[in-house]
Amino acid sequence: MIRRPDVVEAFENELAAREPTDYARNLEVFEALMQEARRLGVWPPSDPLEGIEVDLRLARILNVRALAGKDRPRAG
Repeated sequence: MIRRPDVVEAFENELAAREPTDYARNLEVFEALMQEARRLGVWPPSDPLEGIEVDLRLARILNVRALAGKDRPRAG
C-alpha cells in the first residue's frame, strides 16, 4: 500500500513533464520485447486461456470497493 499517494503522484507528474512520451522509442522497445519472447518460445502462448481463473480471482480481489465509515468491518 502506498502511504503517501500525493507524493508519488507529484513525482510521476514531474517525471512526465521532464520526459515527454516518445511513441517511436516505446514502439521499438515493445517490438524488441516481443521478438525476445518469440525467441524464448513463450509467445504466443500455447493456450491463451491458461491461468484465466487466477487472473479473474485477482481482479475480483483487487477491484473490491471498501465500505466507508462506521459500516466498515474492523480488521482482526
